[in-house]
Amino acid sequence: MSGHSKWKNIMHKKAKTDAQRASLFTKIGREISIAVRDGGPDPNSNRKLRELIAKAKANNVPNENIERIIKKATGGDAEKYEEITYEGYGPGGVAMIVATTTDNRNRTSGDLRHLFDKYGGNLGATGCVSYLFSDKGVIIVERKEGVDEDKLMECALEAGAVDFLTDDEEVYEIRTEPDDLYSVRDAIADAGFEIASAEQDKIPSVYVQLTDPEQIKMMELLLEKLEDNDDVQEVYHNCENVNI
Repeated sequence: MSGHSKWKNIMHKKAKTDAQRASLFTKIGREISIAVRDGGPDPNSNRKLRELIAKAKANNVPNENIERIIKKATGGDAEKYEEITYEGYGPGGVAMIVATTTDNRNRTSGDLRHLFDKYGGNLGATGCVSYLFSDKGVIIVERKEGVDEDKLMECALEAGAVDFLTDDEEVYEIRTEPDDLYSVRDAIADAGFEIASAEQDKIPSVYVQLTDPEQIKMMELLLEKLEDNDDVQEVYHNCENVNI
């Protein structure tokens, strides 16, 4: 998604109902369980876990919930989640990638296929759209008083950023190679800039702009229903004028 769309997604995620927050807690909890399984329970030596704990706290997940998830995963009685990525097309040929964590791949694939079919899209084979996206780290810094654009750009590029986007009126978007995301983020934060978000993202090489109001409505509904699914962690798409 473009920088503008990315920022709108972040703002959208901040205003959630209680049910949506509960779903978000569930999703982050699954990510934490996988991180503990793969790298151990110590955030000092498990960077992924450390970042997820920070993400959980930023989304107001209570500390006791975080500790309980880590303890359960460490004890070996956590649910056995696996990470599966699905690819397909939304209304109007929008390219879509859906990243999931699931303990039942048959349930997840069935649910996604149903949603895509219901809202004017279709799931495709692995690789059908992923070639249209590049993995990048994306750091967002809000445009506000006291943020010096030249200093921010210099700091980001010296730290290893590969792009600095200024086309959004509300934010600066800094892109990095995936492995450099957190080192660049830390350098920017250490220089005194406030980070609005720092996430791994998939950046489209081409964008689709829907013009049919019905297709726009169906795309918005598809994205909303995918976000409501506990198995879905992230949805990436190349629709330029839908910001959910």
